[in-house]
This record gives sequence, C-alpha cells and structure tokens, in this order.
Amino acid sequence: MILTEEQKKHYQNVLAFEKAQIEDFDRQIEEELAKVKDRLAELQASKKAARQMYDAACQRLGIPNDLEEQDEDDGADL
Repeated sequence: MILTEEQKKHYQNVLAFEKAQIEDFDRQIEEELAKVKDRLAELQASKKAARQMYDAACQRLGIPNDLEEQDEDDGADL
C-alpha cells in the first residue's frame, strides 16, 4: 500500500502525538507510584508505633500479646 504525502504526514503526526502521550502516561505512573510508596511508608510507621504501644499495654496489664501469637501463626515480621 502506497501512502500519499498527506497520509504520511498524518501518520507521522499520529506517531509523534501518541509517543508524547505514552511518555506523559509513564511520567504520571511514576509520580503516582512515588505517592503510593510514601503513603505505605507512613502507614507502616504508624502501624509500628501502634504495635509498640499495644505491646507495652499488654506488658503493663500482664496479659499475653495476642498479636504476637497471630504474627507467629502468619509468619509475619514486624
């Protein structure tokens, strides 16, 4: 199939436009991933602080820490 000069220009414009779109999407994806990573770090720090408070409260009350047992069952680390 032979393209006219006008058709070639059209498809070249489409290529340039879509390439710019893809690059913009990649940039937006990276920005959103960075936000998510920051939020996850905040949540993990908050969870760690809450867990320390929970552990201390269990010790003060002289009761077993049910979360510790749950973590052992799940194989999770803090």
